[in-house]
Amino acid sequence: MTESMIWSEKGGSGSLGMDNDSSREKDGDWMTPIKRGHNVRAWVNIIYGCNEHCTYCVVPSVRGVEQSRSMEAILKECIQLAASGYKEITLLGQNIDAYGRDMVPKRTFADLLHYLNDNLPPNTISRIRYVTSHPRYFSERVIDAVANLDKVCECFHMPFQAGNDAVLRDMRRGYTFESYMKIIHKIRAKAPDASICGDVIVGFPGETEEGFQRTLDLMEEVKFDNLNTFAYSPRPNTEAANFDKQVPPEVQSDRLQRVQALAAKHALERSERYVGKVVEVLVEDRNPKQGNEVMGRTRQGRQVFFQGDIDELKGELVNVAITEARTWSLVGSMDIC
Repeated sequence: MTESMIWSEKGGSGSLGMDNDSSREKDGDWMTPIKRGHNVRAWVNIIYGCNEHCTYCVVPSVRGVEQSRSMEAILKECIQLAASGYKEITLLGQNIDAYGRDMVPKRTFADLLHYLNDNLPPNTISRIRYVTSHPRYFSERVIDAVANLDKVCECFHMPFQAGNDAVLRDMRRGYTFESYMKIIHKIRAKAPDASICGDVIVGFPGETEEGFQRTLDLMEEVKFDNLNTFAYSPRPNTEAANFDKQVPPEVQSDRLQRVQALAAKHALERSERYVGKVVEVLVEDRNPKQGNEVMGRTRQGRQVFFQGDIDELKGELVNVAITEARTWSLVGSMDIC
């Protein structure tokens, strides 16, 4: 998860509960005040905790087992957000593909996407995003939902963490280079205009230079629109902290710089595909560096800057003709036609 994702649940394992409605109203820990972080787009937690045990991660010991919220409770919160003026929601889960597997009867994340898309009132929430997927559990039904549902944005966040199968096994991720790429190929086939974002950790214990090269190979095959990059650092009470063959900091730093340089190269390539096109942008804020410009995002999540009055345009969907591609953003002008 990225730093900007603000969770509202308290630590501890909580209780799994077998009731059909595991909504916030029935669990005192979930009544913790929520921080939205913005007034156009909002985070909405749909599942708490994690049942995975990646060897580098503290989440299972800190947030406890998975607890899915009912679809009805999630819809109710989204409708409340819409009444407060929010236009976009991002559904949150440490492993969002696990949504509903603790419920009776079981639900799936694809079920939830269809439910929200079909039941959100017209002219309220116009965009639905989500993070974070797990390649081990990712469903082709989610690809279909992203490709076909009008409110669900064409953006996939698919952390791969490493390209080397031995490192992935030591991380206990449950997939391989090949199985990860099969997911990517399915996404490209069904949602060719979608953005694909990811996370990667370099310098994991035991990662050789040859193993690191497989991470670069995977990046070259995917060409991520955005990639969150991290150098491994040991976390307390995790297995990997006690692994042999810890990678020296100077080697980690070198690999991180190489990954970041390649990620920037790919990001610019992915930005360039928008030049000359007209894209739909949800206006969020004033450009802090240019007072006469506003900032918004495409459905694929790319930032777009263009001239406009924030007081008139904030929260509006507008068409923007893209004239310039930057590494992490686009520049354009509002399309009046």
